[in-house]
Amino acid sequence: MKRALIVLSTFALLVPANAFARGSFDPTDEFKQNEWIPIHLGPLNLSITKAVAYLMIGSLLTIVLGIVSMRARVGVGKKPGRSQTVGELLYDVAQTQIAEQGLPSKAMSRWFPYVASLFLFILVVNLLGFLPLPLTGKTWHGVPTWGIYAATSSLSVTLALALLTFVFTHVEGVRWNGPVRYFKSWIPEAPTALLALIVPLEILGQFMRLISLSVRLFANMLAGHILILTFIGLMFILQSVVLAVFVIPIATIFYIFEVVIVVGIQAFIFAALSAIYIGSAIEPEH
Repeated sequence: MKRALIVLSTFALLVPANAFARGSFDPTDEFKQNEWIPIHLGPLNLSITKAVAYLMIGSLLTIVLGIVSMRARVGVGKKPGRSQTVGELLYDVAQTQIAEQGLPSKAMSRWFPYVASLFLFILVVNLLGFLPLPLTGKTWHGVPTWGIYAATSSLSVTLALALLTFVFTHVEGVRWNGPVRYFKSWIPEAPTALLALIVPLEILGQFMRLISLSVRLFANMLAGHILILTFIGLMFILQSVVLAVFVIPIATIFYIFEVVIVVGIQAFIFAALSAIYIGSAIEPEH
């Protein structure tokens, strides 16, 4: 009974204030980016929004994670502590499963820090998105409402991350191979008559990498949060406590699935594809 109350209380924190008004709940409202602190420099909008706040916290937590887990020291005869175990696990995944699978050995020293940082940052931001925090920007009777929100469920965030990889990929391709050889590598061997069709498709394929990287992460995180918020909000919208018997277990299953599986997989895929794209640009013949 005690555990059930804890679970119910936890999920109640995730419900937006407007869910208590019958029929007014729209889960997509939780992803609107209102300007908390407006900052406009001409046409450039640098305002602080919910996504920016979560990115700032995510950046800080990523730095703390790196310092705590990667700088652990073990004395002679002592077993590794929990922080070192976590650090070694993360480092092993970043090196052997991500960097070494996509980057050539000659580029490891230059680009391993980037793909490893990308993996850790996205992992932390994704996990942060499932912790109830009073950062919804709304209040209920003067008290800030708690909720879950992932910065990576914003397309502008994932697109910015994908754009970094996109730019680095082609800069490295040109740096290692020269512009002529690199851009020539985009064109496969084919009859001259087909080149007019193949070349535009190859160029389009390069830009599709940018879209696939950003949309994959954005869509998975957005869908997971909407499902959880929708199921939890049903019992408040319909004002029926009986529904809690059904919606809480379903929402819990989705919550666990997202935290245990989706969060890590999406961070891994984004970093792994970034390594592959950069590696293939450095050695286009492979």
